[in-house]
Amino acid sequence: MPSAPAVTAGSATGRAAIPRQQLWVEEPAARRRMPDPVRGSAVRAVLIMSLTIIQAMVAFLCTLAGSWLAFPMVLSSVASTVVATWSVLDVWVTRQVWNQRNGVISVPSSSARQLRRERRRARRAERTAERDEARIRRRGAERLSRA
Repeated sequence: MPSAPAVTAGSATGRAAIPRQQLWVEEPAARRRMPDPVRGSAVRAVLIMSLTIIQAMVAFLCTLAGSWLAFPMVLSSVASTVVATWSVLDVWVTRQVWNQRNGVISVPSSSARQLRRERRRARRAERTAERDEARIRRRGAERLSRA
């Protein structure tokens, strides 16, 4: 990556040039971006979980303070925990469905790639055998007498 041009600070006054670094440097992403449906459900799950944690904390503090609000808050915290668990499962299911519908990235050790390679070899062998057979038939036709 080319560096930013050096800016001479006070070059007219005879001071040394101070090279400046770039403010923003692009780095390649470590992982691929999540598909939109999966990301949407993940954002939803994070929001629901954060609200559940806040609600549980309020229920705990109300219980410590002896407030009348403690019992309803504990009940709603239990319900929110169920909903939060459901939302996390939704992320997992959405990811699985997306992978099933749109395919998975094939890696070199993938079994699908192995099967394709074997089919390709079989087709090549079949074509070679057909060519050899056709060549033998042509040679045999040339040697017959035309009398």
